[in-house]
Amino acid sequence: MKLNQIQKITGSLTIITGLHIGSGNSEIHIGGTDNPVIKNPLTQQPYIPGSSIKGKMRSLLEWELGVVGITEGKPLGFGHIDDIHSDEDKKQAKNILKLFGGAPLPNTDNELIKEIGPTRISFWDCELQEEWVKKQESKNLLLTEVKMENTIDRIAGTAENPRNTERVPAGAIFNFQLSLRIHDDEQLIDTILHGLSLLELTGLGGSGSRGYGKISIQLDDSELQNKLTAQYSNAA
Repeated sequence: MKLNQIQKITGSLTIITGLHIGSGNSEIHIGGTDNPVIKNPLTQQPYIPGSSIKGKMRSLLEWELGVVGITEGKPLGFGHIDDIHSDEDKKQAKNILKLFGGAPLPNTDNELIKEIGPTRISFWDCELQEEWVKKQESKNLLLTEVKMENTIDRIAGTAENPRNTERVPAGAIFNFQLSLRIHDDEQLIDTILHGLSLLELTGLGGSGSRGYGKISIQLDDSELQNKLTAQYSNAA
């Protein structure tokens, strides 16, 4: 196995509907929100963790492949390959492991370990585009918004349990970047593009069932963007 190339895939990620990726901060500060978004500790600007994109994309690919029942809800691993009977599905499962990685078990066949090899894909944190930030600041607009929500008593028709959630507003643009290690003559880019198309269809972050987190990805490479658009159309 030879590393032939490290391909950098760049572009932009636009928020279509308000995005919430939580910070895990359990403290409520005076004037703050119940549920803040994650922010860069130095700039205090919201960002999208690469781990959020990687985890959601991997989960979607595993759900589509139909292996979640085999894995009992856990991430696909080396030990699950033998439980997949279709040759085509087994090939796709191996591609997922090649891209996202997985820890071999002590009794894992050495040939399978050699075939899978190291993790191929790296997702970088997505920072806000500087131009979009300057545009917001020129209009004296904030980089996040606070959305009020509540539950409705079905009989009385009254609002109960009010809460507020911080979101990155629709229209925000983030820089997008990932790196792909290409070994020998393997072809994994179609799996990546299909995963990105599934992200566009299902969204990122929390509260997707309430309309949060719809995104659009625009790649700098026109050929890859055309393929991504085709993947999105086929998956929709």
